[in-house]
Amino acid sequence: MSYKHILLVTDLLSDADIVAQRARSIVANRPESKLSVLHIVEDDMVRFGYELVPASSLTGEKDGEQWQEARAKLAKFLERNDLQAVNTKVTAAISNDKGIVNYCHENDVDLLVIGRHERRGIAAWLVGATADNILPNVPCDSLVVKLDKPVAE
Repeated sequence: MSYKHILLVTDLLSDADIVAQRARSIVANRPESKLSVLHIVEDDMVRFGYELVPASSLTGEKDGEQWQEARAKLAKFLERNDLQAVNTKVTAAISNDKGIVNYCHENDVDLLVIGRHERRGIAAWLVGATADNILPNVPCDSLVVKLDKPVAE
């Protein structure tokens, strides 16, 4: 398949470089493709009746300390992994799942590259893995990179 738009989703944790290198090797073998990188910042939520809305979308606050730190980490991540992305985005969403799925739909992504941490304990029961939650809903092929260390959240 000829992938034209590849999306690398990163949580910027210590093992994110493993996923980045997979995406890099895919892009290197497809010179006609473009790479986008997405990182979703955890945002405070505001309730309006039955709806939850990211607080940053109401206040326009996307230059606070949390946002600046995320952008700086993402820039270092791209440099460290020698990634040439045409689009990098740090955004907030009601959930990581929803943010990733929406990005794929809105930006004609044809390959999603994402890491999957094993979750244990109550986190596995309550939240599950983001990759598991988005796969049925993304409109594109997906490469899920299994990461060795479990995440205890």
